Amino acid sequence: MPRPGTGPPRAANRNQEPSMSATKRRFLADLWTLTKPYWKSEERLKSGLLLAVIVGMSLGIVYLNVLFNEWNNLFYNSLQEKNLDEFFRLFGRFAILAAMFIIVAVYQIYLRQMLQIRWRRWLTERYAAMWLTHRNYYRLRFSPNGADNPDQRISEDIGGFVEQTLSLTLGFIESVVSLASFSVILWNLSGEIHILDIQLPGSMLWAAVLYAGFGSFLTHYIGRPLIRLNFLQQRYEADYRYNLVRVRENAEPIALYGGETQEAGNLSGRFTHVVTNWWAIMRQQKRLTWFSAGYSQAAILFPFLVAAPRYFSGAIQLGGLMQTASAFNHVQSSLSWFIDAYTRLAQWRATVDRLTGFAHALAELEAAKDAGFTRTPASAGQALALTDASLSLPDGRTLLTDAALAVAPGERVMIAGPAGCGKSTLFRAIGGLWPYATGTLALPTEGRSLFLPQKPYLPIASLAATVAYPDAPETYGEARIAAVLTDCGLGHLIALLGEERHWSQELSSGEQQRLGFARAILLAPDRLFCDEASSALDEASQKELYGLLVDRLPKTTIVSIAHRPSLAAFHHRVVRFVPTDPAAAEPVYRLEAAAA
Repeated sequence: MPRPGTGPPRAANRNQEPSMSATKRRFLADLWTLTKPYWKSEERLKSGLLLAVIVGMSLGIVYLNVLFNEWNNLFYNSLQEKNLDEFFRLFGRFAILAAMFIIVAVYQIYLRQMLQIRWRRWLTERYAAMWLTHRNYYRLRFSPNGADNPDQRISEDIGGFVEQTLSLTLGFIESVVSLASFSVILWNLSGEIHILDIQLPGSMLWAAVLYAGFGSFLTHYIGRPLIRLNFLQQRYEADYRYNLVRVRENAEPIALYGGETQEAGNLSGRFTHVVTNWWAIMRQQKRLTWFSAGYSQAAILFPFLVAAPRYFSGAIQLGGLMQTASAFNHVQSSLSWFIDAYTRLAQWRATVDRLTGFAHALAELEAAKDAGFTRTPASAGQALALTDASLSLPDGRTLLTDAALAVAPGERVMIAGPAGCGKSTLFRAIGGLWPYATGTLALPTEGRSLFLPQKPYLPIASLAATVAYPDAPETYGEARIAAVLTDCGLGHLIALLGEERHWSQELSSGEQQRLGFARAILLAPDRLFCDEASSALDEASQKELYGLLVDRLPKTTIVSIAHRPSLAAFHHRVVRFVPTDPAAAEPVYRLEAAAA
């Protein structure tokens, strides 16, 4: 916000107002988009009933506070009048009211937590499904919105959103009802004030309104930067945690490189963002706490100061003074809900912004899920047909242009070419992962395609489940899985079939690639795409495993990306990436077929 005298002209400030209003409208629309689906879902009846009970309990707490306020009048009057019988009778009444208050307060929290976990579970399942559908978890990296750390948005932001929304909403409802109830009481307890020969009733009520309004204005003015700072803090914390996980998952190569110093510097740099932003939050929170703490302390004495003239004049007794002060504090507290909740509102706003940004990114991916090759059913005698295919990078640079490739059922084709020419990108586009592709891809509507990357994915699961991934191991049986492992040179692992481990950290690169071949033989797909799937193996092992593929999967169409010429013997023909202009600094490639 510009300092006075340094900002733009007044006309420019007026032009900015609609954009601020539009921002608020967009925020409310995003908030409604986040909230509405659950309350229109199959859980709306049970959760609606639960919410109604919770709101009813909130109203019950307000009613009990009204009874406590009446009790204050009677109790302090009994003290002033030294009425011992009335004193003990009111003690008994207090015990009953306190017991009722405790029961309602306990079950309100319990039921609110019940609603919270139901809502969180539903939202988490919904967002996790959206994230995993149509390979959005992969394609999210191409989102222009830059929805960072989706794991944090699903695991933490959803929980924070639900908890903060329920807490703030119920607190707001309770404050509104409390304001209405105690405003009537405070109006009746107030005297008149004289302003310019005008008698104005409800002096205490007007004092509470002015006091809370002044406090709310200053709180928003002082605390407004916290919204952006909390948004950034959540992002920096997630970035730091993500890099810690990367170090843990890549512990072996980091250790072999001796990269501890580099990783320490990287982690330190990430954590510096966390600390720097935290200091900014601390400074802003300190300013807000200076005001809010002083405001809260002044609120204790302010009603006594305003009501003291009526007490000392004899217009009200001690009980009336205490009841007035209590009612004033309830009204002032209700009107000051915005002040007390400002920090949580800032955190909630940041959470909503992160979730809506994530939702918008997923929605854009859903709208663009058909980006890439235009897909059509393959005709008879075709296992794959690619026509007029072009590949580009996200920055617009073209990798491959006007490519055509036709593969017959059961045919084995090897794709070769220099590193970085776009071979793996072609596989990503065939698999539906690469949106920067044009052309037509024809695949059979029936049958299964399996992609075997250079580093196969090994889930943290039993070895049997790892080999059968993504199918269930029960589909094939332990004996069949053990036989395939033996054929692929992994017989020494059969005793571990039932053990759940982090296999990608326990198996060598060569063992992982052997396991990938075992998976391909076990699943027996109709179309198998191998992307440098044997690069970590020696020549003899590579020939052994490819020979096993040819022998065990005679009807499977195999398309392989490989650099070793010896693999051509296992394929019917070779297709090469050839530059259209070999002299170009960044050549564009075409496909050129040749006999194996």
